[in-house]
Amino acid sequence: MPAKYDSKRSKAEALIEEGTFNATPEKVRDPKFRDSEFFDPHDAVQVKYEMLRRVSTDGVSVTEASNEYGFSRPTYYQAKANFDNGGIAGLVPAKPGPRGPHKIDDEVLAFLRARLIPGEPVRARELAKLVHQELGIELHPRTIERVLKKTRA
Repeated sequence: MPAKYDSKRSKAEALIEEGTFNATPEKVRDPKFRDSEFFDPHDAVQVKYEMLRRVSTDGVSVTEASNEYGFSRPTYYQAKANFDNGGIAGLVPAKPGPRGPHKIDDEVLAFLRARLIPGEPVRARELAKLVHQELGIELHPRTIERVLKKTRA
């Protein structure tokens, strides 16, 4: 069984690993989050969902719901937009960091392709040095391998 689903891992560890741990559970004032096995004030996705539900279903004001669940009004509106666009999955924060090889634009890719020899293996270390010398861009050889593999497929 993968470590991600290891039954020995605590819920708090799983929430932290997934980026959904509410670091300020003491700010959640909704009584159902106090002594319930189901409602967990440490689960930011669950807390945000309940905050949204209180406004849309129970007619509570955004300010009141934000205060009750320990979030700011801007956080409420961001959560609402994310929920409207992606459902419950939209409440899960996106992983931080780049979403792809951001240093490799069309010019760099053309530079790399022009130096490939058909039938020869990709010499990523040599290409990384050339890119640095001629274009002044630092690229990891593995990044070069990945982008060239992706563009050849």
